[in-house]
Amino acid sequence: MKAIGILLAFGLFFTACQSSSSSMEEKNKALIERYFILFNQHDWKALSEMYADSAEFKDPTSGRKVIKKTKAQFVEEYTGLQQQFPDVHDQVLNVYPSGDKQVTVEFVSTGTGADQKKFELPIAVIFRIENGKIVQDFTYYDNF
Repeated sequence: MKAIGILLAFGLFFTACQSSSSSMEEKNKALIERYFILFNQHDWKALSEMYADSAEFKDPTSGRKVIKKTKAQFVEEYTGLQQQFPDVHDQVLNVYPSGDKQVTVEFVSTGTGADQKKFELPIAVIFRIENGKIVQDFTYYDNF
């Protein structure tokens, strides 16, 4: 009888943990979906508020180094991107929540430069989220 009680308690605990993890995955997925809405609206200030005060970034332009950026640096960088490509737009293809802290997104970024040349770039990003804020943004694409 005692063993049944222990199994029942373990089952309830396991179910609660799965539900909590699933709920966190859905919250993180919704956060990232909001991220891309703000990106496509070019609302860099609101987008920067989705990050922790000093988030970590990695992308092909920084080599293999992880770089910390402030929100102000983020806004400045994305404002510059918009100046180069006024119609920059990300089309999300898939969102993959993974556990209660990570979301991977694959998308295609497009835009037109001042010379009227268009670009289309497949990108994957791994976001790490803690306390409702993005703390890591590791971006991967072919920059050759």
